[in-house]
Amino acid sequence: MTRLRHYQQIHHTLKQEIQQGVYPTGSLLPSENELCATFQTTRMTVRQALNELVRDGFIERRHGKGSLVTSTRPSLGLLSFRGFSDVVGNTSHQVRTTFLNPPAPADWPAPFVYPLSADEQQAGCIAINRLRYADDVPVMLEHTFVPIQNATASLLTEPFLDGSLFRTLSVRHQIDIRNLEQSLRAVAARPEQATIFGCRRNTPLLYIERRYLTSLPDFYVYSLLYCHTEQYAISNIL
Repeated sequence: MTRLRHYQQIHHTLKQEIQQGVYPTGSLLPSENELCATFQTTRMTVRQALNELVRDGFIERRHGKGSLVTSTRPSLGLLSFRGFSDVVGNTSHQVRTTFLNPPAPADWPAPFVYPLSADEQQAGCIAINRLRYADDVPVMLEHTFVPIQNATASLLTEPFLDGSLFRTLSVRHQIDIRNLEQSLRAVAARPEQATIFGCRRNTPLLYIERRYLTSLPDFYVYSLLYCHTEQYAISNIL
């Protein structure tokens, strides 16, 4: 078993204390000097631990005040236009992805949530259906649709780089994600979604429709996301 670094131990201890109510929402954590004395460590190590808590969505650093507890529930930056692997994978959460089925050519769902160009409609799409986990908890069901082009056909036959679609598009095809358009609303879990998330039917889910803007003119990536937020809050990380 890998031994945690000192800042990770401090992060873990403070996170547990926040979740147990030792430091409720709206309260301040002890000062950096106090934490240095408590954990017998340097200010740099304490700041590393606090930065991890910021990334997890538990605290905010307020200039002149200290570290304010903003949530007793861990947060995932799923509203960012950056990919799941990049955003959540760079926090203290352990992440993994499972493919519900291999990427496959498909017709666009009808009706589709975004208007499609004539070229997109004629070419069809690559359908990618994945389930995302944080700390072994299923948190996001993702249906992604990539227009079929010569440049993207290899998505059907080659594994993604580090399991990341966006990284694969960038490195292999020089297509970078620039921004996104998205709309959000609450929906009730259908039976198949309840089975996947291990929740009751009609449990509220956060539903997100996305169109990703890329560095390739008139080339978009589309995603329909269902987020189960019982254990994790959803936030935005730039």
